[in-house]
Amino acid sequence: MALKQNLQQKLGLKINPLQIQLIKLLELPTYQLEQRIKEELESNPLLEEGEEEPEYATESEEELDEREEEGSERNEDDFTLEDYISDDDDIPDYKLSVTNASKDDETRDLIFSQGATFRENLLNQLGMRNLSDFEKKVAEYIIGNIDDDGYLRRDIENIVDDLAFGAGIEISEQEVERLLKIIQEFEPSGVGARDLKECLLLQIRHKLSEHPNYPGLHIAQAVLTDCFEEFSRKHYEKIARKLRISDADLKVAIEEILKLNPKPGGAAGDSSFERNAEKVIPDFTLDLVDGELQLTLNSGNLPELRINKAYLNILDGYKNGQSIKNKKDVVSFVKYKLNSAKSFIDAVEQRNNTLMLTMTAIVQFQKQFFLTGDESLLRPMILRDIADITGLDVSTISRVSNSKYVQTWFGIYALKDFFTGSMQMNTGEEVSTGELKNTLKDIIEAEDKKKPLTDDELVDLMNQKGYQIARRTIAKYRQMLDIPVARLRREI
Repeated sequence: MALKQNLQQKLGLKINPLQIQLIKLLELPTYQLEQRIKEELESNPLLEEGEEEPEYATESEEELDEREEEGSERNEDDFTLEDYISDDDDIPDYKLSVTNASKDDETRDLIFSQGATFRENLLNQLGMRNLSDFEKKVAEYIIGNIDDDGYLRRDIENIVDDLAFGAGIEISEQEVERLLKIIQEFEPSGVGARDLKECLLLQIRHKLSEHPNYPGLHIAQAVLTDCFEEFSRKHYEKIARKLRISDADLKVAIEEILKLNPKPGGAAGDSSFERNAEKVIPDFTLDLVDGELQLTLNSGNLPELRINKAYLNILDGYKNGQSIKNKKDVVSFVKYKLNSAKSFIDAVEQRNNTLMLTMTAIVQFQKQFFLTGDESLLRPMILRDIADITGLDVSTISRVSNSKYVQTWFGIYALKDFFTGSMQMNTGEEVSTGELKNTLKDIIEAEDKKKPLTDDELVDLMNQKGYQIARRTIAKYRQMLDIPVARLRREI
């Protein structure tokens, strides 16, 4: 078969490395960009912190190529980049460290203290009880089965079997139950409970031991003991009739129960149980000065970046008749790192410009909201609206608004919160979903808590205000606002 050559024309999409780097930087919030810059500073020796010096001009690739061609023999005493990166250069460790302490000086190690964990706290309390070694061993096993929230969800029967088959310990269920009762006396109150009812009762009994004459605690204990199902469903009338108490007494008891901690393990200060709170560092600062909005980009601890001139000055020796062995490899290394440093600096600068351009458009679009702080003045806005104003792509606006925050004079907001859908009212006017949520929230806050409004009743009230909205939309907005159903909103 004969070989043939053909010309073929086709369309393709190619993204240069600078665009890829810019896309990645756009997605980073300020605190993550700071870490990314530190990584780049560590990996690229031609990149350093500091403001760019105008008297030094960054040299182009053509100038570096000319230097490579004009190189000649160097003197043996001259320092070059090859001396820096040579694999044969093995510097002793003692030359790389310095100390001003003499051999007679006393060295002290810094000791950092750390609070006891949840289980360590329980084991410490166990050690203060007068128990035999056998009992302590069983109690330690029980503590090891307590979950992070302070509950013992493993059955006593299973614990007995585990001890028998796993540790060779023969013990009765009654004895394990007795040791569990001892553990349930530990702090925090309510630890070791097997369900929510037992957890709350343990805490009420602990309070009763400290305040035995307070009637509200006695009623609360009766509510949890005899009417827990009605309490969980907020059937307060049934509870009052069953216990033959007044609404005022029941209200005091309910307030005492609501003060209890349903997850006692989380209150023990164990860092392993603490939720990782989202770190929010505003990327923008918006101030109101003399009635005018002033937007600034929050650079935080971001350093100024510039090209390290020391490495470029090393190559100046080429023009002065100097040369180095393996000159081509060294120059290629410097050129590669130089291009990488310049691209990174340009990408960071372009990221900042894109962020400012996008946020400026958002501020202008939602100017009345930023001037007043009234969320009802938020206009319906989608990504396409800002893309049309800035001339940027919708995907770019999406990357900018993701994980970014602005600090205004009335609070901190996520940029994505400003992008809301719209709904048409009976009058034909379009309103944002934020206004709908605020209206729904106001209606629920003004309702009679003894007879809270159902979702169907909320739909009727919203329709009366001109908002044509479906019941499922009411339920969705209510969940987004973290508002429970009507039955769970009932109060005495």
